[in-house]
Amino acid sequence: MIRKLGLVLAVFALVSTESWSQARRSEQNHAERFEQLGTMLRSPNVYRTASGAPGHMYWQQQANYVIDVELNDDNQSITGKETVTYINNSPDVLTYLWVQLEENQRGPESDAPKVAESSINSRMTMRTLEGILWENEEFGYKVLNVKDSEGNALPVAVNKTMMRIDLPEPLKSGASFSFSVDWSFNITDRMSYISGRPGYEFFPEDGNYLYTMAEWFPRMAVYSDFEGWQNKQFFGRGEFALVFGDYEVRITVPADHMVGATGVLQNPEEVLSTTELERWNKAKQTYDNPVIIRTQAEAEKLEKGKSSEKKTWIFKAENVRDFAWTSSRKFIWDAMAVKQGGKDVMAMSYYAKEGNPLWEQYSTRVVAHTIKSYSAKTFDYPYPTAISVEGSNGMEYPMICFNYGRPDKDGTYSEAVKYGMISVIIHEVGHNFFPMIVNSDERQWTWMDEGLNTFMQFMAEQEWDRNYPSRRGPAHKIVPYMRSEKQYLEPIMTNSENIIQFGPNAYAKPATALNILRETVMGRELFDFAFKEYARRWMFKHPTPEDLFRTLEDASAVDLDWFWRGWFYGTEPVDIAIQDVKWFKLDNRTPAEKKAAEKAEFEREESYITKEFNKADVPQTVLEADPATRDFYNSYDRFAITPEDEDEYKRFMASLSPKEKELMNSNLNFYELTFENVGGLVMPLIIEFQYADGTSEIERIPAEIWKLNETEVTKVFAKEKEVVQFVLDPMRETADIDESSNYWPRQYQPSRFELFKGRGGARGASTGDNPMKRAQSKRK
Repeated sequence: MIRKLGLVLAVFALVSTESWSQARRSEQNHAERFEQLGTMLRSPNVYRTASGAPGHMYWQQQANYVIDVELNDDNQSITGKETVTYINNSPDVLTYLWVQLEENQRGPESDAPKVAESSINSRMTMRTLEGILWENEEFGYKVLNVKDSEGNALPVAVNKTMMRIDLPEPLKSGASFSFSVDWSFNITDRMSYISGRPGYEFFPEDGNYLYTMAEWFPRMAVYSDFEGWQNKQFFGRGEFALVFGDYEVRITVPADHMVGATGVLQNPEEVLSTTELERWNKAKQTYDNPVIIRTQAEAEKLEKGKSSEKKTWIFKAENVRDFAWTSSRKFIWDAMAVKQGGKDVMAMSYYAKEGNPLWEQYSTRVVAHTIKSYSAKTFDYPYPTAISVEGSNGMEYPMICFNYGRPDKDGTYSEAVKYGMISVIIHEVGHNFFPMIVNSDERQWTWMDEGLNTFMQFMAEQEWDRNYPSRRGPAHKIVPYMRSEKQYLEPIMTNSENIIQFGPNAYAKPATALNILRETVMGRELFDFAFKEYARRWMFKHPTPEDLFRTLEDASAVDLDWFWRGWFYGTEPVDIAIQDVKWFKLDNRTPAEKKAAEKAEFEREESYITKEFNKADVPQTVLEADPATRDFYNSYDRFAITPEDEDEYKRFMASLSPKEKELMNSNLNFYELTFENVGGLVMPLIIEFQYADGTSEIERIPAEIWKLNETEVTKVFAKEKEVVQFVLDPMRETADIDESSNYWPRQYQPSRFELFKGRGGARGASTGDNPMKRAQSKRK
């Protein structure tokens, strides 16, 4: 009977303990911030390993393009024909293909303007109102003839920005299928209310156009091992998921236009003048300064007339996921060579005179710097060219990007314009690495390219200028976003179309998180190796968030699940406070010293105002007047040193080892610090100890200190010197949203107010300017 009762009690105790543990985790101080992500991540398989690397059966599709396109500069339209060869490297049999038609996002069937919110305010810009009234009948693809390689029409179904091609027979694994598409569309004015990434800019002063052509041809959608067909509609925010392939593109434009594009120009002798060709060849051998191939004076001369003849520029690009180009007679063109990975890369810029003097001085130099900076941290830049185009925009494509940064008409510019231009060039050229080479799915995960690239951009900016005013990257600069109301926050792991604060969420926060990993959590050596490993593993492949998370852990031996959970899957902010500080000293006093101190403390405790007043008001107490009220304790000295006290002290000291005696005589200061996790996001504790002698030191405690209690932890620090100030996160590296609680003792800063001298005069009298006075001034 007793044994049975014991068993019942044991089971009951087990159930009770588990129930209490669950309640404790959910309601008290343990919200599982350190639990492994587990099923939150996709399961590893033969295509993607648990280490974050491509598996032994990894596969991806390929699409090769041959395209002919002609630009009509008179009515701002293009007409094109492409032949696509799609190679099915998957183990699956495909019965249809999906093709992306992003230009239809501006067309009459698009849902993008329908789902965009709009409202009327008391004051509105004309552009905003035009956007509300926009009629988009003239835009989008106008002709779509889809045929197989034998010229037979293929059945298609166009669903807004996606087109399904139904195959005449199933496409087996390892097989390929070729088809052609004829198409045309009107180019949009990207400077107007229509806006968008591609389009034209019109310059009324000289009557010319500058074209930046992107998402301009039907492109294959991605079919992957982790999602199947990525055929989500294009609404304009979540960008692109694209297939690697080889391109041969023939671009026909007015003969006086200059064209820049993805890839390598195949016929420079046919499209460049003799002088331009000589300069181009010189640029290929010049490594210190850009060579101007078409000068500003030459471009200004071409602006004054429009050629009626045409030229066809031919470009080839290998193993790229996209193709973009630019064309204008306004272009100035410069270039220089950059040594990279045992080969030369041509860094180039195309810009109108409106971009000078900024662009001639900076653009190509920034391109070259970006290639060097990013390559050092990932892999050698594999492409032959990198182009920056002044297009009053910021958008990226393989080997070419469109950027902004334009001075005033007198050639002057502000610091904001200068650094804004340098930053956007670094950022957009940097996109060659993420996602043009490390080819993540932008349509689903904007942060995987924008966040990683913004992080890389920050490092490149700081290598450009030690005092560079970087906008994103440093931890404290994300604080305003992290401090936002809950309803305005989403996790980083949120689909691109569902984010309220897009820039802070998809760009700034992941960039900040990676910078914190590098500088604070992992350290530069471990992080840099692991990040480079991720980039190398997934160059020219399709990574997912799991592949990044797993690789950074696999290559560093640092468990980061708590970090991914908090920074990428959560919205809680960092707000850690020094809640309390207690100061202790080791009691190594002799009996005489100890008794004297106790006596002084007793006398201090027994000294209060009533006793002082009673010295005058009570001439004699009962005890003083009547000896019969006295006993042993009235003459007993509780602070007298006894022989027993001396003997006990001697025995204790004799029992100590040399090391213990050294500790007893060390005179150390022990500080017990209690930290409170107010915000919820766990982070390492970085504590600065400022000493009485003016020196200081910093100690770093890993975030794992919060494992057993995520709301409050206590830690004891032993210091030889006396501490006068404790500072938490002194270098502002954890994005703490309330720094006022990071000091002990608390520091208080005064708020300031300004004084001004009020105007005198009669009550109700005019004290300033008025319409009558201004009207009289004009008559005079």
